[in-house]
Amino acid sequence: MQAKQPAEQNDAILTDPRWQALCTRHPNADYAFFYAVVTTGVFCRPSCRARRPRPENVRFFSTVREAEAAGFRACKRCRPKEPSVGAKNAAMIADICRLIEQAENTPSLTALAERAGLSRFHFHRLFKAVTGVTPAEYAAARRGARVRSALRQSATVTEAIYGAGFSTSGRFYEQADAMLGMQPAVFRAGGAREEIAVASGNSSLGKVLVAQTSRGVCAILLGDAEEPLMQDLRQRFPQATLRPASADEQKIVGRAIRRVETPEAAIDLPLDIQGTLFQKRVWKALQKIRPGTTATYAEIAAAVEMPQAARAVAGACAANKIAVAIPCHRVVGKNGKLSGYRWGIARKQALLARESGARRPKGGPARTRPTAKG
Repeated sequence: MQAKQPAEQNDAILTDPRWQALCTRHPNADYAFFYAVVTTGVFCRPSCRARRPRPENVRFFSTVREAEAAGFRACKRCRPKEPSVGAKNAAMIADICRLIEQAENTPSLTALAERAGLSRFHFHRLFKAVTGVTPAEYAAARRGARVRSALRQSATVTEAIYGAGFSTSGRFYEQADAMLGMQPAVFRAGGAREEIAVASGNSSLGKVLVAQTSRGVCAILLGDAEEPLMQDLRQRFPQATLRPASADEQKIVGRAIRRVETPEAAIDLPLDIQGTLFQKRVWKALQKIRPGTTATYAEIAAAVEMPQAARAVAGACAANKIAVAIPCHRVVGKNGKLSGYRWGIARKQALLARESGARRPKGGPARTRPTAKG
C-alpha cells in the first residue's frame, strides 16, 4: 500500500475525533487511546501537558503495547504506562465511598481527608468533582437508600433498623424523617397513611391548588380547573391520603396564592421538598436566582457543578411540584427565549413580566447573569 503523503496524513488527523480530545487535553480520553509523535519518538496520554504536536507528526494507538510495538517510548512527563491521575483519584474516591457506606456514623470531613492523604479543602473539591456531590450529600443519599431498601425487605421496622446498619433505634429515628420524608412505618406501608391537606383558590393565573404535609407545602399546582389539578396531585402522591385543609391550613393557601400574585415578594412558606438528591440540588439552585433575572439550563448545571447535565437540569425543572416557590419559571433556553413550562408558557411569561416590572417582547425576558451560585 502506498504511504500517505503529508497533506493526506494531516487531513486524516484533523478529521479524527481523537485529535480534538488531544487538543483539549480531555482527561476522560486517557482511558480511550494514546498518541505518539514521530519527530520525538515518544507516546503520551491525551491529557499530557506537553506542547501540542503538528498534526502530520501524530499517530494514534489504542494501547501502550501497540505504541511500543511501533517503536515509540513512554513520555516521562505524563507516564502513560502508569495509572493516570484521573484513575488514581477515581480509585481513591471509590475507597472513600466504600468507607462512608460501611460506617454507622458518617466520618468527619477531617477523617475522610486524612484517609485520602489530602487537605480538607482539596479532598472536598476532588470528591465533588468525581462524584458530583459533597461527602455529606453522598453519605445522606447512601444511608437513605439503605434505609428504604431495608424497610421494603424487612418483616418489621426493628429488623430494618439493624439491617440498615444502625446499632440503636434511637439513632435511626433521629435521622428517619430527614431520610424518608415520613415516619418509617408509613414509608414501609408505601406511604399509605401519609396525610396531605389540600385546598385551592383563584389567582390571576387561574386555579391554584396547594397541598401540604405536616412538614410543609409539598405541591403548588397551577391550572385552569381544580379537577385536573387533583388528578395531577393523586398521580404525584399515589399512596397518600388526601383530605380537605383545615381552617388553620387554609392560611397557607392564602400565602401561596400571594406568592403566585407577587412572585418577587419574600413571602415565607414552609416547604416539604421531596425528590432525588440531584433534583433537590437543582431546586436549591433555582431558589437562588433573584427575581427579575433568569438563568439557562446550562448555567444551572454549572451552578450545581455538573456542567454536562443541562438536559438533566431540564428534567428536574419539569419534575418540580412547587410552582413559584421553587422558581423554575426563571430558567430559559440558551438563546434567552422562553422554553417549556409545566403550567404553560403564558403563565411563565406573566410571572417573569411581573418580576421584571415591565412587559417583555414575545421573544422572552431580559437576560442577566444568574445568581444560582449566590
